[in-house]
Amino acid sequence: MADLLTLQNLGNLLMLCFLQAVLGFDNLLYISIQSQRAPVAQQKAVRFWGIIIAVALRVILLFAMVHLIDLLAEPFFVMNWEGVLEGGVNFATCVFIFGGIFIMYTAVKEIAHMLSVTHLETDVEGGAGMSAAKVVALIVMMNLIFSFDSILSALAITDVFPILAIAIVLSGVAMLVLADGVTTFLSKNRMFEVLGLFILLIVGVVLLGEAGQAAAHAAHDESLALHVFGYEIIPMSKTTFYFSVIVLFAVEAIQARYSRKLAAERQATTRQMAGH
Repeated sequence: MADLLTLQNLGNLLMLCFLQAVLGFDNLLYISIQSQRAPVAQQKAVRFWGIIIAVALRVILLFAMVHLIDLLAEPFFVMNWEGVLEGGVNFATCVFIFGGIFIMYTAVKEIAHMLSVTHLETDVEGGAGMSAAKVVALIVMMNLIFSFDSILSALAITDVFPILAIAIVLSGVAMLVLADGVTTFLSKNRMFEVLGLFILLIVGVVLLGEAGQAAAHAAHDESLALHVFGYEIIPMSKTTFYFSVIVLFAVEAIQARYSRKLAAERQATTRQMAGH
Protein backbone atom coordinates (compact mmCIF):
# COMPACT_ATOMS: atom_id res chain seq x y z
CA MET A 1 0.00 0.00 0.00
CA ALA A 2 2.84 2.35 0.87
CA ASP A 3 4.31 1.77 -2.57
CA LEU A 4 1.15 3.23 -4.11
CA LEU A 5 1.21 6.42 -2.03
CA THR A 6 4.08 8.04 -3.87
CA LEU A 7 4.18 11.51 -5.37
CA GLN A 8 4.54 10.01 -8.84
CA ASN A 9 1.42 7.83 -8.45
CA LEU A 10 -0.59 10.69 -6.96
CA GLY A 11 0.48 12.91 -9.85
CA ASN A 12 -0.48 10.19 -12.33
CA LEU A 13 -3.86 9.80 -10.60
CA LEU A 14 -4.57 13.53 -10.99
CA MET A 15 -3.59 13.37 -14.66
CA LEU A 16 -5.78 10.29 -15.18
CA CYS A 17 -8.77 11.94 -13.50
CA PHE A 18 -8.36 14.95 -15.79
CA LEU A 19 -8.03 12.64 -18.80
CA GLN A 20 -11.17 10.72 -17.81
CA ALA A 21 -13.07 13.99 -17.35
CA VAL A 22 -12.06 15.29 -20.79
CA LEU A 23 -12.66 12.02 -22.65
CA GLY A 24 -15.83 11.29 -20.66
CA PHE A 25 -17.81 14.25 -22.01
CA ASP A 26 -19.11 12.44 -25.10
CA ASN A 27 -19.85 9.35 -22.98
CA LEU A 28 -21.95 11.37 -20.53
CA LEU A 29 -23.76 13.04 -23.42
CA TYR A 30 -24.60 9.65 -24.93
CA ILE A 31 -25.87 8.32 -21.59
CA SER A 32 -28.08 11.38 -21.04
CA ILE A 33 -29.62 11.24 -24.52
CA GLN A 34 -30.00 7.46 -24.73
CA SER A 35 -31.57 7.14 -21.27
CA GLN A 36 -34.51 9.27 -22.46
CA ARG A 37 -35.49 6.43 -24.82
CA ALA A 38 -36.48 4.30 -21.81
CA PRO A 39 -39.88 4.55 -20.06
CA VAL A 40 -39.96 7.84 -18.12
CA ALA A 41 -40.44 6.17 -14.72
CA GLN A 42 -37.31 4.05 -15.22
CA GLN A 43 -34.94 6.59 -16.77
CA LYS A 44 -33.10 7.46 -13.54
CA ALA A 45 -32.59 3.77 -12.71
CA VAL A 46 -31.40 3.15 -16.28
CA ARG A 47 -28.71 5.82 -15.93
CA PHE A 48 -27.66 4.51 -12.50
CA TRP A 49 -27.37 0.84 -13.43
CA GLY A 50 -25.98 1.60 -16.88
CA ILE A 51 -23.10 3.56 -15.34
CA ILE A 52 -22.53 1.09 -12.45
CA ILE A 53 -22.37 -1.96 -14.75
CA ALA A 54 -20.25 -0.09 -17.31
CA VAL A 55 -17.71 1.02 -14.67
CA ALA A 56 -17.42 -2.55 -13.32
CA LEU A 57 -16.88 -3.92 -16.84
CA ARG A 58 -14.42 -1.10 -17.58
CA VAL A 59 -12.26 -2.19 -14.63
CA ILE A 60 -12.38 -5.78 -15.95
CA LEU A 61 -11.47 -4.50 -19.43
CA LEU A 62 -8.59 -2.54 -17.92
CA PHE A 63 -7.31 -5.66 -16.12
CA ALA A 64 -7.48 -7.64 -19.38
CA MET A 65 -5.73 -4.92 -21.39
CA VAL A 66 -2.93 -4.52 -18.84
CA HIS A 67 -2.13 -8.23 -19.23
CA LEU A 68 -2.96 -8.65 -22.92
CA ILE A 69 -1.88 -5.29 -24.36
CA ASP A 70 0.82 -6.84 -26.57
CA LEU A 71 -1.56 -9.45 -28.00
CA LEU A 72 -4.31 -6.88 -28.60
CA ALA A 73 -1.85 -4.52 -30.26
CA GLU A 74 -0.54 -7.06 -32.76
CA PRO A 75 -2.23 -6.70 -36.20
CA PHE A 76 -4.01 -9.93 -37.14
CA PHE A 77 -4.63 -8.91 -40.74
CA VAL A 78 -2.85 -6.62 -43.21
CA MET A 79 -4.79 -5.38 -46.23
CA ASN A 80 -2.80 -4.92 -49.38
CA TRP A 81 -5.31 -3.93 -52.06
CA GLU A 82 -2.98 -1.44 -53.66
CA GLY A 83 -4.53 1.96 -54.35
CA VAL A 84 -7.85 0.96 -52.78
CA LEU A 85 -7.47 -0.41 -49.25
CA GLU A 86 -4.16 -0.77 -47.45
CA GLY A 87 -3.06 -1.04 -43.83
CA GLY A 88 -3.12 -3.19 -40.72
CA VAL A 89 -6.11 -4.26 -38.64
CA ASN A 90 -5.88 -5.11 -34.94
CA PHE A 91 -8.42 -5.41 -32.10
CA ALA A 92 -8.54 -1.64 -31.53
CA THR A 93 -9.21 -1.02 -35.24
CA CYS A 94 -12.29 -3.24 -35.10
CA VAL A 95 -13.57 -1.63 -31.88
CA PHE A 96 -13.23 1.90 -33.25
CA ILE A 97 -14.83 1.06 -36.61
CA PHE A 98 -17.77 -0.71 -34.98
CA GLY A 99 -18.19 2.03 -32.38
CA GLY A 100 -17.93 4.85 -34.91
CA ILE A 101 -20.47 3.34 -37.29
CA PHE A 102 -22.89 2.44 -34.49
CA ILE A 103 -22.84 5.85 -32.82
CA MET A 104 -23.24 7.64 -36.18
CA TYR A 105 -26.20 5.37 -36.95
CA THR A 106 -27.71 6.14 -33.53
CA ALA A 107 -27.29 9.91 -33.96
CA VAL A 108 -28.74 9.94 -37.50
CA LYS A 109 -31.67 7.73 -36.40
CA GLU A 110 -32.52 10.02 -33.47
CA ILE A 111 -32.23 13.16 -35.60
CA ALA A 112 -34.56 11.56 -38.16
CA HIS A 113 -36.98 10.69 -35.35
CA MET A 114 -37.03 14.30 -34.16
CA LEU A 115 -37.77 15.53 -37.68
CA SER A 116 -40.69 13.10 -37.91
CA VAL A 117 -42.29 14.13 -34.60
CA THR A 118 -45.86 15.37 -35.05
CA HIS A 119 -47.08 15.46 -31.46
CA LEU A 120 -44.39 16.80 -29.14
CA GLU A 121 -46.09 15.80 -25.90
CA THR A 122 -46.47 12.13 -26.80
CA ASP A 123 -43.62 11.56 -29.25
CA VAL A 124 -40.89 13.36 -27.33
CA GLU A 125 -41.97 13.95 -23.76
CA GLY A 126 -43.47 10.48 -23.42
CA GLY A 127 -40.25 9.01 -24.55
CA ALA A 128 -40.71 5.27 -24.11
CA GLY A 129 -39.27 3.88 -27.32
CA MET A 130 -37.17 1.06 -25.81
CA SER A 131 -37.26 -1.24 -22.82
CA ALA A 132 -35.14 -0.25 -19.83
CA ALA A 133 -32.99 -3.39 -20.21
CA LYS A 134 -32.20 -2.59 -23.86
CA VAL A 135 -31.22 1.00 -23.03
CA VAL A 136 -28.96 -0.21 -20.18
CA ALA A 137 -27.31 -2.68 -22.59
CA LEU A 138 -26.71 0.08 -25.16
CA ILE A 139 -25.27 2.41 -22.51
CA VAL A 140 -22.93 -0.32 -21.23
CA MET A 141 -21.81 -1.29 -24.75
CA MET A 142 -21.08 2.28 -25.84
CA ASN A 143 -19.41 3.06 -22.51
CA LEU A 144 -16.98 0.22 -23.15
CA ILE A 145 -16.27 1.51 -26.67
CA PHE A 146 -15.64 5.03 -25.36
CA SER A 147 -13.52 3.66 -22.51
CA PHE A 148 -11.30 1.68 -24.90
CA ASP A 149 -9.79 4.91 -26.20
CA SER A 150 -9.41 6.39 -22.70
CA ILE A 151 -7.79 3.20 -21.34
CA LEU A 152 -5.26 3.14 -24.19
CA SER A 153 -4.45 6.79 -23.40
CA ALA A 154 -4.27 6.04 -19.66
CA LEU A 155 -1.84 3.15 -20.18
CA ALA A 156 0.52 5.63 -21.84
CA ILE A 157 0.65 7.49 -18.50
CA THR A 158 1.04 4.55 -16.12
CA ASP A 159 0.59 0.78 -15.97
CA VAL A 160 -0.10 0.66 -12.20
CA PHE A 161 -3.44 -1.16 -12.10
CA PRO A 162 -4.75 0.20 -8.75
CA ILE A 163 -4.12 3.80 -9.84
CA LEU A 164 -5.87 3.20 -13.17
CA ALA A 165 -8.79 1.46 -11.44
CA ILE A 166 -9.23 4.31 -8.93
CA ALA A 167 -9.34 6.85 -11.78
CA ILE A 168 -12.03 4.77 -13.55
CA VAL A 169 -14.13 4.48 -10.38
CA LEU A 170 -13.85 8.22 -9.71
CA SER A 171 -14.94 8.97 -13.28
CA GLY A 172 -17.93 6.66 -12.75
CA VAL A 173 -18.87 8.53 -9.57
CA ALA A 174 -18.63 11.83 -11.45
CA MET A 175 -20.93 10.49 -14.20
CA LEU A 176 -23.44 9.32 -11.56
CA VAL A 177 -23.45 12.80 -10.04
CA LEU A 178 -23.76 14.65 -13.36
CA ALA A 179 -25.96 12.35 -15.45
CA ASP A 180 -29.33 13.38 -13.96
CA GLY A 181 -28.49 17.08 -14.21
CA VAL A 182 -27.38 16.83 -17.85
CA THR A 183 -30.51 14.82 -18.74
CA THR A 184 -32.79 17.35 -17.01
CA PHE A 185 -31.09 20.20 -18.86
CA LEU A 186 -31.50 18.46 -22.21
CA SER A 187 -35.17 17.64 -21.54
CA LYS A 188 -35.87 21.31 -20.76
CA ASN A 189 -33.79 22.60 -23.67
CA ARG A 190 -34.67 20.40 -26.63
CA MET A 191 -32.59 22.41 -29.07
CA PHE A 192 -29.49 21.44 -27.09
CA GLU A 193 -30.47 17.77 -27.44
CA VAL A 194 -30.35 18.24 -31.22
CA LEU A 195 -26.93 19.84 -30.76
CA GLY A 196 -25.87 16.89 -28.62
CA LEU A 197 -26.86 14.45 -31.36
CA PHE A 198 -24.77 16.34 -33.91
CA ILE A 199 -21.84 16.24 -31.46
CA LEU A 200 -22.29 12.47 -31.19
CA LEU A 201 -22.22 12.35 -34.99
CA ILE A 202 -18.82 14.07 -34.87
CA VAL A 203 -17.72 11.61 -32.15
CA GLY A 204 -18.50 8.77 -34.57
CA VAL A 205 -16.26 10.40 -37.18
CA VAL A 206 -13.53 10.80 -34.53
CA LEU A 207 -13.73 7.09 -33.68
CA LEU A 208 -13.44 6.12 -37.36
CA GLY A 209 -10.40 8.37 -37.60
CA GLU A 210 -8.85 6.64 -34.56
CA ALA A 211 -9.32 3.31 -36.35
CA GLY A 212 -7.06 4.50 -39.16
CA GLN A 213 -4.00 4.75 -36.94
CA ALA A 214 -4.79 2.15 -34.25
CA ALA A 215 -2.61 -0.66 -35.64
CA ALA A 216 0.19 1.70 -36.68
CA HIS A 217 0.44 3.32 -33.22
CA ALA A 218 0.21 0.02 -31.37
CA ALA A 219 2.92 -1.67 -33.46
CA HIS A 220 4.97 1.54 -33.88
CA ASP A 221 4.95 0.96 -37.62
CA GLU A 222 3.60 3.82 -39.75
CA SER A 223 3.26 1.52 -42.77
CA LEU A 224 0.28 -0.14 -41.01
CA ALA A 225 -1.82 3.03 -41.13
CA LEU A 226 -5.06 2.55 -43.05
CA HIS A 227 -5.22 4.07 -46.54
CA VAL A 228 -8.45 4.30 -48.55
CA PHE A 229 -8.02 5.03 -52.28
CA GLY A 230 -4.50 6.16 -51.54
CA TYR A 231 -5.49 8.63 -48.80
CA GLU A 232 -4.30 8.01 -45.25
CA ILE A 233 -7.00 8.04 -42.57
CA ILE A 234 -5.81 10.61 -40.04
CA PRO A 235 -7.68 11.02 -36.71
CA MET A 236 -9.10 14.35 -35.65
CA SER A 237 -7.09 15.81 -32.78
CA LYS A 238 -8.85 16.15 -29.41
CA THR A 239 -8.13 19.89 -29.51
CA THR A 240 -9.95 20.24 -32.83
CA PHE A 241 -12.87 18.16 -31.54
CA TYR A 242 -13.39 20.18 -28.38
CA PHE A 243 -12.92 23.45 -30.24
CA SER A 244 -15.68 22.32 -32.63
CA VAL A 245 -17.92 21.48 -29.66
CA ILE A 246 -17.34 24.90 -28.08
CA VAL A 247 -18.12 26.63 -31.40
CA LEU A 248 -21.33 24.59 -31.79
CA PHE A 249 -22.48 25.50 -28.27
CA ALA A 250 -21.63 29.17 -28.86
CA VAL A 251 -23.57 29.23 -32.15
CA GLU A 252 -26.57 27.54 -30.47
CA ALA A 253 -26.53 29.98 -27.53
CA ILE A 254 -26.25 33.03 -29.82
CA GLN A 255 -28.97 31.72 -32.12
CA ALA A 256 -31.31 31.04 -29.18
CA ARG A 257 -30.74 34.53 -27.79
CA TYR A 258 -31.27 36.10 -31.23
CA SER A 259 -34.47 34.10 -31.74
CA ARG A 260 -35.84 35.34 -28.39
CA LYS A 261 -34.96 38.90 -29.34
CA LEU A 262 -36.75 38.60 -32.69
CA ALA A 263 -39.79 37.05 -31.00
CA ALA A 264 -39.93 39.92 -28.47
CA GLU A 265 -39.69 42.53 -31.26
CA ARG A 266 -42.48 40.82 -33.21
CA GLN A 267 -44.70 40.78 -30.13
CA ALA A 268 -44.00 44.47 -29.50
CA THR A 269 -44.81 45.31 -33.14
CA THR A 270 -48.03 43.27 -32.98
CA ARG A 271 -49.16 45.08 -29.81
CA GLN A 272 -48.42 48.48 -31.37
CA MET A 273 -50.45 47.59 -34.48
CA ALA A 274 -53.31 46.29 -32.31
CA GLY A 275 -53.25 49.55 -30.33
CA HIS A 276 -53.75 51.56 -33.50
